[in-house]
Amino acid sequence: MKPVSRRLYAIAAIVLAAIIFVAINIAANTGLTAAKLDLTQNGQFTLAPGTKHIIAGLQEPVTLRFFYSKKVAADYAQIDAYAKRVRDLMEEYAARSDGKIIIQEVDPEPFTPAEDEASANGLTGAPTDSGVSVYFGLVATNTVGDKEAVPFFAAEREPYLEYDLSSLIYRLSNPKKPKIAILSSLALDGGGMQAMMQGGAAQPNMIYAQLQQSYDTQMLDPGFTAIPRDVDVLLIAQPAPLNAQQSLAIDQFVMGGGRALVFVDPNSEMVSAAGGSTGEPAVSDLPQLLKGWGVVYNPQKVLADRELAQQVQTSNDPRNATARYPIWLHLNAANFDRNDQVTSSLQALNLASAGAISPVKGATTTFTPLISSSDQADLLDAAQVRATPRPQDLWNLIHPAGSPYTIAARISGPAKSAFPQMAKIKDTKAINVIVVADSDIFDDRFWVHTQDLFGKRVASPFADNAAFVLNAVENLTGSSDLISLRTRASSDRPFTVVKQMQAEAQAQYQQEADALQARLADTEQQLHALEQGQAANGQNSKALTPAQKDEIERFKRDLIDTRAQLRDVQARLRSDIDALGSVLAFINIALVPILVAIFALVLAFIRRRRRARAVSA
Repeated sequence: MKPVSRRLYAIAAIVLAAIIFVAINIAANTGLTAAKLDLTQNGQFTLAPGTKHIIAGLQEPVTLRFFYSKKVAADYAQIDAYAKRVRDLMEEYAARSDGKIIIQEVDPEPFTPAEDEASANGLTGAPTDSGVSVYFGLVATNTVGDKEAVPFFAAEREPYLEYDLSSLIYRLSNPKKPKIAILSSLALDGGGMQAMMQGGAAQPNMIYAQLQQSYDTQMLDPGFTAIPRDVDVLLIAQPAPLNAQQSLAIDQFVMGGGRALVFVDPNSEMVSAAGGSTGEPAVSDLPQLLKGWGVVYNPQKVLADRELAQQVQTSNDPRNATARYPIWLHLNAANFDRNDQVTSSLQALNLASAGAISPVKGATTTFTPLISSSDQADLLDAAQVRATPRPQDLWNLIHPAGSPYTIAARISGPAKSAFPQMAKIKDTKAINVIVVADSDIFDDRFWVHTQDLFGKRVASPFADNAAFVLNAVENLTGSSDLISLRTRASSDRPFTVVKQMQAEAQAQYQQEADALQARLADTEQQLHALEQGQAANGQNSKALTPAQKDEIERFKRDLIDTRAQLRDVQARLRSDIDALGSVLAFINIALVPILVAIFALVLAFIRRRRRARAVSA
C-alpha cells in the first residue's frame, strides 16, 4: 500500500478548512449558535448587569411587537444589518426571561392592517425612492395596557440600543414613576423669558426631556413655600435667591428623609447665553443650607484647569486657530469616583465655568468627592474671569495648587437643621444629598448633538452629562439598574501624551506671547513719545535722529525674532506630535505583520533543522 503524499494531505486540509468555514457561517446566519466573543473594552455586546437584573425581576409578561418592513428594507444594507442586531438582542432578552418577554415580528406591508397598526401606535415610516415607507420600530406593552414605543430605530442611537430597550422594559415593569420636584431659574422645560422673546415655547432641555420620560416631574413655582409630600427627589439647578421660608422648606424636606440633587454655579454660562432677565452675571448659592450640610462653597471663585482645558477656536489664522480654554473642562475617567454608582461608569463630562466645594472642618456629615479636577487647577476670581475672555490671558493667571479640587460630592450621614429656631425637625437625622458646583452640565451645547428625524428629536451624546444627572436621580430614588447602561456607548480615550505635550507647549507659547506683548507695549509707548516730540517740534518722519531710527529698527528686529521663536515653538510641538503619530502608525500597521513574519521564519528554520537532523540520523 502506497503512503499518501504530503501534497494530497495539504489539498485535503484546505478543502476541509473551506467546508468548516462555510458551515460556521451558515450556522451563524441561521441562528444555530448563540455563541459570541465580545472583545470590546467596555463589553459593548455583552448584556450589562443592570439589564440582567431588570429581566430577572420581571413579574409579568412584556410583549415586544417588532415592526420591520423586511421586504422593502432588504435593499438597504445598513438598515437590514441594524435590524438583525435589534432582533438578536431582543431574542437574547427573551432567552433570559423565562417566558416573561414575548417577541412578535410584524412586517407592515403597504396598504395592510399591519401598516395601519404601526401608524396608530406612533411608529414613523422612513420614505424611500420607490415611494414606499420603511417601518423599523417597536411597540411594547404589559398586561395592564401600558404602552411604550420606539418610533424608529435611528442609526445615531445604535450605540445606545441596549439602554433604550432595557429602559423601555424597566418602565413597563415599574409603571409607577418616582416623583421629582425641580427648582430652577433655567428654562429647562422650554419656557421662561427666552421662549417668550422667541414668541412661543422653545424645545425643552434634553436632560429635562429624559427626566420627563422616566419620572413624574414637577416644576416648583418660584414663590413656593413648601415641598410637596409625595416628592421622592428634589432637584435644584441654578436656583434664584431664596427667602428664609423657602430655605427652611428645603431643609426640612432633606431632614425628613427626602433626597436632594443640587447644582450651584459661580458663573452660569447657560444663563448668560440666554440673556438673563437681570443682565447681571448668573451666580447661584444656598449659603445656609450648604453650610448646614457641611459644605464650603465660594460663589465668587471659578475653577480653571490646565490639564482638562478644552480646545476652542480663537482666531481664523490656520496656523494658530485654536487654544485651550482652561475654564471649559473636559473630564475623563480619572476624574470620577470609580466606587460610587453615580460616577463609576462615566467616561467623559463637559463643564463650563465650574466652581469648587470642600468639607466644613468638624462637620458631622461625610463628604465623598464624586468629580474632581486635576492637580493642575486653580481658583480664579469670577469677576476677573468674566473680564478676561482670551484663553491665553486666563492661562497665565493659573497657579496650580498641586492637588485636585472637588467639583461634585455626596453628602451623607448625621446632620442637624440649618434653622434650629424655626425647624420642626431639630434632632440629628441622616441625610443623602449630592452637591455639584456647576449648572452648565445641563447646557445642550456642551454634551449632545440633536437632529430632527421624522418630527422627533434624536439625541447623539458626545459626553456623559445626561448620564450623570440621570444616574444621580436614579441612585437617590433607590434604584440602580439603568446606571450601568447609560455610559456603555461612550468611549472617551484621550491621547494623554499628546494633551500633555500640548499643555507644555501652550505654557511655553504663552510665555513667549506675554514677552511679545510687553515688547509691543513698550515700543508703542516709545513711538508715541517720538511722535509727540515730532509734532511739538514740527518735524516729519525724515527728520528722525539716528538714535530714533536705530530704536525703530531694533523694535522691528525684535519683532521678527520673537515671531520666529513662536513659529519654532509651534513647529516643535507639531513635529513631536507627528513623530508620536508615526510611531503609533508603525506599531499598528507594520510592527504586527513584521513580528508574524519573523515568527514564521523562525518556525520554518526550526522545522528545517529538525528535518535535517532526522535525515542525518
